[in-house]
Amino acid sequence: MSQKRRIALLSRDPAVQDRLRLRLQSRGYQVVVLPEPAQVLGFIYSDPPDIMLADLSTPDPAFQQILLQLKRDSYFSLIPVIGLINESAVERMDWEQYPLDDFLTLPVNYPELFSRILLSFQRLQRVLDNNPLTKLPGNTSIHQAIERALGSSQAVCYVDINNFKPYNDTYGFSRGDEVIRMVARVMSNTVKESMDNGFVGHIGGDDFVFIVPLEKAEPVCKTIIANFNVILSDLFGEEEKSRGYYLAKDRKGEVQKIPLIGISIAVVPTNNSAIQHAGKIAEVAAELKKLAKKSQESCYVIDRRKT
Repeated sequence: MSQKRRIALLSRDPAVQDRLRLRLQSRGYQVVVLPEPAQVLGFIYSDPPDIMLADLSTPDPAFQQILLQLKRDSYFSLIPVIGLINESAVERMDWEQYPLDDFLTLPVNYPELFSRILLSFQRLQRVLDNNPLTKLPGNTSIHQAIERALGSSQAVCYVDINNFKPYNDTYGFSRGDEVIRMVARVMSNTVKESMDNGFVGHIGGDDFVFIVPLEKAEPVCKTIIANFNVILSDLFGEEEKSRGYYLAKDRKGEVQKIPLIGISIAVVPTNNSAIQHAGKIAEVAAELKKLAKKSQESCYVIDRRKT
């Protein structure tokens, strides 16, 4: 671990405190023991831990109320809580009154405990990173995927929905959200069908990224655009599609011809020695997207410059 994770241990039992502290510290975790319920909320609110272990081997209404209060808080509810429970009590547990994220039966199986802690961290990272609208990985995962692709024969492809804002303003946010979800599905399905190890992420708004082997980049782009054009049939009427625009009022109340939405894809190969970091890829992609947006139709542009 590059930095020590902090674990708050809620337990009144000195023997449990000592055993868990030693075992967790041996794995590189920082452990803060909180034996008194009155200590817990103040500690968490001032310096939130990365995870909490709650010793529930003996019923403790005070600890139960703390768990309920934390899980009702929109910010602190994200802290994973693993309960330590007697096996005989599991079937009788009222999980609504004990809102745990996971539990372990006593006596503690330490390899299992360490695994559950790691899985809790991984699950939390996905929850915090994934886009809530599309459920696709967000910026942290995108950055890591791009860094892994650098120097290899792959392509980082940035996708942008053209003329999305006026569509969103004219037809409403719910229609706009559905367009974003549709594009996400088209991208994900196309990448998944073409290979097993592709990556698709959602930067935010109407901006996406997918990463595929370089030799597959062009056919994947063509398929995404073809499938997106099919979607247009559900978004506009025949008259609008035939003339290539729809009528809408601008902020001044004047009627304007608004082009139909489309997609632009900027394809940046990662085997270019001039590209050493993710920021450079984003810079090149921004240049390519400007070229792509000059087209009246959905299109892709590939960076074919050599080192």
